[in-house]
Amino acid sequence: MALRPAVFLDKDGTVLADEPYNVDPGRMAYAPQAFAGLTRLGAAGAVLVVVSNQPGVAKGLFPASALERVHVKLAAMFRAAGAHLDGFYWCPHHPHGVVEGYAIECDCRKPRPGLLLRAAAEMALDLPASWFIGDILDDVEAGNLAGCRSILLDVGHETEWRPGPDRLPFGRAPDLDAAARIVLSEQIPGGAERKA
Repeated sequence: MALRPAVFLDKDGTVLADEPYNVDPGRMAYAPQAFAGLTRLGAAGAVLVVVSNQPGVAKGLFPASALERVHVKLAAMFRAAGAHLDGFYWCPHHPHGVVEGYAIECDCRKPRPGLLLRAAAEMALDLPASWFIGDILDDVEAGNLAGCRSILLDVGHETEWRPGPDRLPFGRAPDLDAAARIVLSEQIPGGAERKA
């Protein structure tokens, strides 16, 4: 099977309005210009994969099963924008959690690239031809470590600004629609074939 490029997307603050630890589908709302960005990426036939840290599981704020409803609502929100949610990967761990089995150091919590590597293996994705769009530098680092090109959304959510060679984005954008324009200006190989 030929490898496909993908656009990896952070969930909160990128696709959705940033509401920490929310797993209520009724409160899930698009981030500014996210609907337009998803429409643009969907029209181009991009393979879209959401990658999200969900430390609320480790912290005992909600069970892992609550993310099933989040996945269903996310998929519906993508469809409403004319896009397809090809994958939803999330990390339930946090080293300072309280729930046994989840209160650990792991390789899937961003800025580590484990979720992207797993998605690539399971979905036959071409990481060097792929992108990661997120609103903090941990997203950028995860994308870069996985071999993708990363775009930082300058929406005010990064507060630490820890420097490092793996935390330099390929580009910056004010919202998901602007980021989608950057991605598509670089022409996603194979996008036209998927749309056909």
